[in-house]
Amino acid sequence: MNADNTIVAISTPAGRGGIGVVRLSGPDALRIAQKILRRAGRRASQRANEAAEGKASAALALAPWRVTYAELPDEDNPDEVNDEVNKENNEEGRAGQSAVIDHVLATYFPKPRSYTAEDVVEVSCHGSPVVLEFLVRRCLDAGARLAEPGEFTLRAFLNGRIDLTQAEAVNDLIEARTLYQARVAAQQVEGAVSHRLAPVKKQLVDLISLLEAGIDFAEDDVSVLPAAEIGSRMEPVEQSLAQLAESFETGKLIQQGLTLAILGRPNVGKSSLFNCLLDQDRAIVTATPGTTRDLVSETVDLEGIPLRFVDTAGVRRAFEEAEAIGVRKSYEAAADSDLALLVLDGSEEMTAEDRDLLERLSALGKMLLVVNKCDLPQRLDRKALDSEHDTPVLLVSALKREGIDPLRQAILKTAAPALAGDRESQFLTNIRQERLVCESLDALAASRQSLENGVPHEMLLLDLYNALRPLDAITGETTIEDILNNIFSTFCIGK
Repeated sequence: MNADNTIVAISTPAGRGGIGVVRLSGPDALRIAQKILRRAGRRASQRANEAAEGKASAALALAPWRVTYAELPDEDNPDEVNDEVNKENNEEGRAGQSAVIDHVLATYFPKPRSYTAEDVVEVSCHGSPVVLEFLVRRCLDAGARLAEPGEFTLRAFLNGRIDLTQAEAVNDLIEARTLYQARVAAQQVEGAVSHRLAPVKKQLVDLISLLEAGIDFAEDDVSVLPAAEIGSRMEPVEQSLAQLAESFETGKLIQQGLTLAILGRPNVGKSSLFNCLLDQDRAIVTATPGTTRDLVSETVDLEGIPLRFVDTAGVRRAFEEAEAIGVRKSYEAAADSDLALLVLDGSEEMTAEDRDLLERLSALGKMLLVVNKCDLPQRLDRKALDSEHDTPVLLVSALKREGIDPLRQAILKTAAPALAGDRESQFLTNIRQERLVCESLDALAASRQSLENGVPHEMLLLDLYNALRPLDAITGETTIEDILNNIFSTFCIGK
């Protein structure tokens, strides 16, 4: 990407809308905007006279950080003076009117106080794809070029406006599906991860500086740190980075969400429970066993976490090919989910099919037992169920919608225990950041091993520098072009 020229792109989603925004960024952003737009409410004769006399009023003046009302002229349809229309209507304003594609609002953000730290002009027009494409084409004809995916944010990073963790958080904010995801991403955009890393990096840099001084000025009676003190200075760095690495599990859950598969025999109330958890009639519910033959899924917001519920076909010995395929898909959904919800019928005794399904799901990992139809006389031996399996058992009535809220809380607590209590925002949200923190921890482990083996400080410093470089790469202080291209290629054009 050439960061020295001016780029343009549509910054609003594709399709039709009330408003569409075209963004310009670069050294010629202001000039291009003034060339393609003109002052609103001026007659063609006035503009022609002012241009002939070289008056400055003929040009569009864009004041910094102010919105300016302007016209987008139709260059393919030149101004015309219709005297006949003027005479007929006796309206001075109808004479000399130029052809206008749209009336727009233009905002000028001079460098460095803009999103990209360059001159930026944003033009808001009506959200017609035709108008937006015409506006972009006019910008291209005036000297701009089309922006690459994520190039506006990339320029903000290259110009020191934001660091790499903040740039990645911009994309997370755009992709947020819940308000909590948006809040977390917004805090990350403000530098939450960078602020957490800053004291850790300072401690590591201070230790490296002391060791360097001891080596460089050993002949000048500068004391060399003893091994015990070096180890004690490394310990808080290791602890902080270990906690940060562990936070990735939380960050991944917040960003990607959870998947929960609902399984059970036919007619135990899986689909009814599915509808209760969604607060809508999404799945078909009948008294006939085996109504659900395929997977039915829907995503809801559970305390800010996107939770995808999957209603599955009833698990039993199938005699029809379609039902057999549905049963197989049920097991596959359970294997792919973060949590399995086994629904039992409390009004019936536990069957061999229930026990077989319970055994299979127990082997997969996280599972919740839900006893449905608790509003009916109970025949299921819940005490035996509790004693035989170390799995939470919850009582619900999907028909009367009883016990649904405690079930939602149990789902969140079981699938994502770190999210059930107080939630912080300074955690890692993508695999790149997590791998770099782990790489730094590995280098620190090597440093501690070198320290225990009595390795000279010159060699110990190599390991400490190896621990510092990944931390710099997290924020982008040291990075390579391939990494940047990989990160920003996932952005939408116009951001």
